[in-house]
Amino acid sequence: MKQYLLTVVEPSFGEPPAPPEMEKIMARVAENERAAKEAGVWLFSGGLFPPASATTLRPKNDEVLITDGPFVEGKEHVGGIMIIQCEDLDEALEWGRRTAEATTLPIEVRPFRW
Repeated sequence: MKQYLLTVVEPSFGEPPAPPEMEKIMARVAENERAAKEAGVWLFSGGLFPPASATTLRPKNDEVLITDGPFVEGKEHVGGIMIIQCEDLDEALEWGRRTAEATTLPIEVRPFRW
């Protein structure tokens, strides 16, 4: 079995969905996670605070510089992740599709190297 990272790609600008719509999205996300657990592919998942809550550490010469905020300013950021274990990429892409439908956001599917 191979492990895959499903990355939830959120827009960095604009308004989030209204509370009633967000409740529907979160219910679909919870159902998707439940289904992944029942299928035996789910290993871990979690949402992230906004990029402004990040701290970046950069090695430079013999030091590590610490700065507030994300390592790069962008139009999109990682909003959450799910790590799954699947037989192959096709199965991982199916879970990515299901996650995109649940979140209404783009999902990047990437295999781990090991």
